[in-house]
Amino acid sequence: MSTSPCPTTTTLRTAAPVAAGVAAQYAQQSEQGRELDHRVYTALNEAGFPRHFVPHRWMGRAGTFAEALEAIAAVGEGCASAAWCAALQAAHGRLAAHLPETAQSELWQISPDVSIAASVVPPSGELRRAPGGWFLSGTWGLASGVVHADWILLASLDRDAESQGAGEQGPGGATTRIMAVPRTDVRIHDTWRNSGLRGTGSHGLSVEQTFVPEHRSMPLEVLATGLRDPDAARCHRVPFPLVAALLFAAPALGAARGALRAWSELMRARPVTGGRPAHEDGSCQQVLARSSAEIDAAGLLLAQAARRADSSPDPAGQVPLNRRDCAVAVDLLVTAVDRLFRSGGVRAQSEGSALQRFWRDIHSVAAHATLRLEPAAAAYAQEVLATAR
Repeated sequence: MSTSPCPTTTTLRTAAPVAAGVAAQYAQQSEQGRELDHRVYTALNEAGFPRHFVPHRWMGRAGTFAEALEAIAAVGEGCASAAWCAALQAAHGRLAAHLPETAQSELWQISPDVSIAASVVPPSGELRRAPGGWFLSGTWGLASGVVHADWILLASLDRDAESQGAGEQGPGGATTRIMAVPRTDVRIHDTWRNSGLRGTGSHGLSVEQTFVPEHRSMPLEVLATGLRDPDAARCHRVPFPLVAALLFAAPALGAARGALRAWSELMRARPVTGGRPAHEDGSCQQVLARSSAEIDAAGLLLAQAARRADSSPDPAGQVPLNRRDCAVAVDLLVTAVDRLFRSGGVRAQSEGSALQRFWRDIHSVAAHATLRLEPAAAAYAQEVLATAR
């Protein structure tokens, strides 16, 4: 954990380019190591991603989603794995801000630059009530950046709460609770061997009979609604479904921009065919025009979703729109990068090609459940077509 706070005059937007440069420099090392190179994680911390949504009272920024989108995408232009971890560093700080204040003090009383990993969907493990809290045991999967984390947020079903009828209901009427667990209480399992986002270190983990005090827990429904306190920062009052897809989509935007740059460099270096350079070749011109326009369009959709999250007077009512825009944006980005990759030829497929890395990474991002087009389209259609006017 870093205990040196970032200068208050430095914003995430201005600090992100430095982190982006470090991420790009060590992208290959992160891929090979199957987790971010330690220098990359340090650069993300120093840029201020962990503190971006931390409340002001803990020296956090309680920042905007528009700034987070721009900064995460900037990192993604060099390394999508680093952008994914940056997005989750910020997102998990926002989730932890919904914990009781005593727990927040444990996390941030020394510094807001605390790295938090999480595995909250689906809930797993087993909770057993004890005086003052619970004993937690079980296994969880896909906790990105867990090796570098100071704290882990884990979701589990509290079946003892079934009779109370409170909280977010899971199978059998149990309440889903999110628990904050110190990294030292967690065992990490080396399980992450994915085709894309290889550098995220999204390993599985387990805990065994770990005591979690009452104040380090919250019902999942707190995230679904956002904080009701009118004095809370805007970023803590918006409902989780409004912004979850946005923060997951941001690395894809950066990866697509990086893929476009890698493709352009490949085309400039391509030997002249039939006496014409690449920029005079009709097929290359069309690939460039269509793909760049789709990437720009996706960026506009995501920027619009961020503006809704930051300033809409009815954030809950904007959830279907944001889900639609984020899912369609990522669909556009995948289409654009697929086209670039196909037109890049055999050289684009080489092991050292940045274009093939971005292609793998963007498909991994697009596979995330929050970015699937089908449920987003269903929710939007329900809002537009099925609601009585």
